[in-house]
Amino acid sequence: MDSEATPVHADITLRVNGTEHRLNVDTRASLLDVLREDLGLTGSKKGCDHGQCGACTILLDGRRANGCLALAVAHDGAEIVTVEGLAQGDGRLSPVQEAFVENDAFQCGYCTPGQLCSATAVLDEAERGWPSAVTRDLRSDPVLDDDEIRERMSGNLCRCGAYVGIVAAVKQAAQRREAAGA
Repeated sequence: MDSEATPVHADITLRVNGTEHRLNVDTRASLLDVLREDLGLTGSKKGCDHGQCGACTILLDGRRANGCLALAVAHDGAEIVTVEGLAQGDGRLSPVQEAFVENDAFQCGYCTPGQLCSATAVLDEAERGWPSAVTRDLRSDPVLDDDEIRERMSGNLCRCGAYVGIVAAVKQAAQRREAAGA
């Protein structure tokens, strides 16, 4: 008997950053590996490959997910947004990206793609009224104060320690979104 198992492949369709991709993937491949190796979208990073650092965070069907933990075949037909898809259609940065730049919310930049995807999701979750573990009043919409932002961003690590800038950037993006009525 052959000790090397032959990889099993499957056909899947993923809609990534607005573009549909039909792919034949190894059934053991993570979404992160498919995004990076098959589609050439290298913004999402492989930090720990165990779902502990958040460098691989993507938006999967509108919710944040660790791309390293999600098997690609389990998400056939999914809508995925990576850091490359956050910018506006005309090439301008998204409001979250602008806030990160204005608040120096990065140092080496390795975790930044995951931080940006997470921050985008944080704003959407708060807008939907989803509470976190530190939301003080569960009967009203959450207020994105420093504690709330830190809790919601806690799945994303920054080894350089840019947390002060990250919290400030998320808060600024939330304030701008609220002022714009978005």
